[in-house]
Amino acid sequence: MNKFIKPSESALTAAAKWSREQTLLAFQFYCETPFGQLHGRNKKVIQLAELIGRTPDALAMKCVNIASLDPKIRESGRTGLSNASALDREVWDEFHADWDGLVEECDALRSYLLANRGELVAPQDDEEPADEPDFSGETRLALVKQRVKQAFFRRAVLNGYGEKCCISGVSDRRFIVASHIVAWGDDPSIRLHPGNGLCLSAIHDKAFDNHLFSLTDDHRIVLSAQLKSTKDAFLQQVFWSVEGVPISLPDKFVPELDFIRRHRNHMNEIVEVSR
Repeated sequence: MNKFIKPSESALTAAAKWSREQTLLAFQFYCETPFGQLHGRNKKVIQLAELIGRTPDALAMKCVNIASLDPKIRESGRTGLSNASALDREVWDEFHADWDGLVEECDALRSYLLANRGELVAPQDDEEPADEPDFSGETRLALVKQRVKQAFFRRAVLNGYGEKCCISGVSDRRFIVASHIVAWGDDPSIRLHPGNGLCLSAIHDKAFDNHLFSLTDDHRIVLSAQLKSTKDAFLQQVFWSVEGVPISLPDKFVPELDFIRRHRNHMNEIVEVSR
């Protein structure tokens, strides 16, 4: 992000108490990683643990402790999830209060740590090179920041849903999208919140973005009047059969009820205006 944050000298040690910097990066990693991969043998766990001065097993355990704060994880009945610290809860609350700011801070911190080891700050595995003009200065920095944030949101949402469309089950990454429930530009405070995302196929994403269908409070599909009355045989085949069917829910960060209601209310408002 062309911006570094230098941590304190004591922030990256294996002391008994984790530092805020270590916990921030552990939380970001938790968001972006499937629960089943939070173990000390995971290559990415090993890489991050080395970067922040912890052992892979300690990092994996920290992520599991953070998971205990996630209502969806608790409801799953998993055991051994009761060791979250006061700092874990503090970082959890910080992220939920300022997703944009904390994602920026994590990226700047990670960039510093990599640069301090003489390593290039390269895109992560699932990030594609940006196809954009060669801007410079503030314009380029703004573009880089936005791309970093969008990449975080995509990883967090897709990994939560097991990289499968929550309606069709399609899993080819070329056809799945991290779709916002409340649109990116409508509410900056939640645009990176994984609970504001759905993993959808490209066609379902397009329809959802245009409020052609929404969700009920119990995550069932509800079609708009436009889709219910469509004469298009393909759209009938794709959408009519799923009305009232519950979506597949993610392992963590279940779609927030408030966000769903805002989307559904917008769909209903469109119907009223069109009458």
